[in-house]
Parts: sequence; structure tokens; C-alpha cells
Amino acid sequence: MTTQIIIVLVLTFIINLITTLSYSVRIVGIRTGRIAISFALFNILVLVSRTANGFQAPLLAKTVENDIKAGIYGNEFTFRLIIFSCTIATICGAVLIPTFQRILSRAVLNFSVHKSMSRLLVHGFSKAGILYFKDNMTVPAKENITQLKTDTEFPWKIFILNTLAVAILTIGVLSAVYASYLNPDFRTTASNLSAFINGLATILMFVIIDPHLSAMTDDVTLGQCSEGTFRKYIVYMTIARLLGTILAQVLFIPGAEFLAWVATII
Repeated sequence: MTTQIIIVLVLTFIINLITTLSYSVRIVGIRTGRIAISFALFNILVLVSRTANGFQAPLLAKTVENDIKAGIYGNEFTFRLIIFSCTIATICGAVLIPTFQRILSRAVLNFSVHKSMSRLLVHGFSKAGILYFKDNMTVPAKENITQLKTDTEFPWKIFILNTLAVAILTIGVLSAVYASYLNPDFRTTASNLSAFINGLATILMFVIIDPHLSAMTDDVTLGQCSEGTFRKYIVYMTIARLLGTILAQVLFIPGAEFLAWVATII
């Protein structure tokens, strides 16, 4: 395994870990009453995620270019390993959500008082901040899963759409880059076609799924929905994300074949 692929695996893990942790930001905003600040602080991690995402595609594209020059026209195992890292990152993120909620809640309250990002960062890396992180490490409560069995209002529509959206977003860049193996004559075109399949997932996320969660967040804030019910929805979304990364293994090659064909006809 090349150094480039190892770096891609690490970057992919970071991206998916942060994305999974994002589900807990709404809960932190509700509990602290500081929804805007909660998202503002989390955006620091989002910046890290987007920076990592920016390096992912070029590194993969360079690997494909080197393989094609060496006469290799397929490296499916490596790409499936990258998708698998998305699954592992999602599981790790789900386990870390309770701990992350406590840490972010403390950060939100600290920033609300001092309104200084530099002071917050210094405190976070201080001895007291590290001890606070250590003391608040916890695992998800068993009740968060067992209570789902008694839920009579299972959000099937949102659950299925979220699973599909995550699967498509997971393979978007990977299928586009892998399409270069399938259509080496148009590999530059193929590697830039991720938007053809990511577009559908983006529409699902920003037109249906995110507005639904935002409406629920407001309902909890207004007292029209219980925090317990909202937490169950977050669990559902996390499970849907996990299933989406697994579904991505099935859609990966068909997605690459589709983009290889599109690269020929456009």
C-alpha cells in the first residue's frame, strides 16, 4: 500500500468521523440554548473536514495515473478499503457522540462567557481542558438503542433517504476517480464527474433531510417535541449513515461504470 493511499485512508476517516459527530451539534444547541454558537464552533471541525476533502481526490487521481502508466487498469480492493474506512469512522463517531456532546457543550458555555476563540483553544489544550475531556469520556447508553424497538413512529422516509444520500456521497469522488480505470482515454473528464451523482444526494440532503431535522430542532426549542424523541431521531440518522456507507460498497462499481459512460458521451 502506497503512502498516498494511507494518507487518503486517514483523510477519509477524518472526514466521516466529523460528519458523524455533526449529528450531535443540534442536541448541544438545544441543551445549551445556544444553537448558533454550537454550529459556529463546530464549523472549526468542518473546516478541517473540507480541507481534508480537498486533498482526497487529487491524491487518488495521482494513484490512478501512476497505475495506468504502469499498465494497471483496476485497483478495486483499495477503493473498497477506502469505503470501509468510512464505515469504521461512522462507528467510531457514533461511539464518541456522547463524549463529544459534553465537550462541545462545555466549549459553547465557555465561549458564551468569554467570547474569545483563542482563549477557548488555549483552555482546551490546557491541563484542565485535557482532564475535563478525560473525565467526561463515556459510551452511548444502551437505552438509546433499546428504546427504538418501542417506537411506533419510525421515520422510514427520512431514514431511507438519508441512507441513500450517504451512500451516494460516499462513492461520489471514489466512483469518479475509479472511472478513469474503466475509460482511460477520458480519465481526466471521468475524474471530474462526481457532481453527476453527488447532485442527487445534495438535493436530498438540503431539500428534504436537513430541513426536517431543522424543523424538529425548532420544535424541541419551542416545547412542541421532547428532547428524548429528538435524540431517537439522531440515533436513526446515525444508523442510516452507517447503512449508507455499507450500501456504498454495492453502488461503487455501477457508479464508476455510469461515469465512465458519461465521460464518453458528453
